[in-house]
Amino acid sequence: MFPLNRIKTKGSARSQIGIKEVRDGILILPNNRYRLILATSSLNFELQSAAEQDVIIDTFQSFLNSLTTPIQILIRVRELDIDRYLEELRASRTEEKLDVYRKQLDHYSNFIKKLVAGNKILSRRFYLVIPYENKTDDFYLAKEQLQLEQEIIIKGLEKLGMTARSLNSLEILDLFYSFYRPEQAKTQPLTKEIVRQTNGNNLF
Repeated sequence: MFPLNRIKTKGSARSQIGIKEVRDGILILPNNRYRLILATSSLNFELQSAAEQDVIIDTFQSFLNSLTTPIQILIRVRELDIDRYLEELRASRTEEKLDVYRKQLDHYSNFIKKLVAGNKILSRRFYLVIPYENKTDDFYLAKEQLQLEQEIIIKGLEKLGMTARSLNSLEILDLFYSFYRPEQAKTQPLTKEIVRQTNGNNLF
C-alpha cells in the first residue's frame, strides 16, 4: 500500500488528479472510486492485409460490445533518454575485459549517436484504465469486481493477438511520476525506497 499524504499547495498536480492512495495495484480516488490500469501490447494495423484488417475491425467491434463497463484508452508518448543509455554503454565497455567486445560496444555506441543525431527518439506505451464507480468503501469488493473486468478485457485482447497485464502499485505511481515530473524521472527513477522516504509527498 502507498498512502499519499495530502499536499496543501494550492494548484498542485496532486490536487488536480486527486489521488487518495494506491493499494494492491488499485488506484483509489476520492469518494471511494477505484481504477485498475492495464499495460497492453500494440498491433500495427497498417501492416496487415485488407482481409486481415477487416477481421481485426470485426474482432475489435465484438470486443467493445463485450465490455460491461466503459474503459479509457491511454497512449503515453515519451522521449527516450539516449544520453543515459549511452552512459550505460560506456559503463559496460569499462567493465568489459575482452577487446573484441569493447570494440563492438564502441561501434554500437557510434551507430546510436549517428542514428539519433538531430532527431528525437520516442517510445509509445499503451494502457487501458478500468473504472469501478459504485463508491463502496469495501476495497476488496471493488478489487474483486475490477479483476473480473480485467479477465474479460484480457481475453478479448487475446483474440486480437494482443497481451495485457495489470500494473502494480509502484508502476502506477511511476506512471503519474513520469507525467508530472518528466525531467526528474529521467535522472531519478522511482523506487520503493523513494516512495517510503517521501511517504508519497512531492512525487507529482
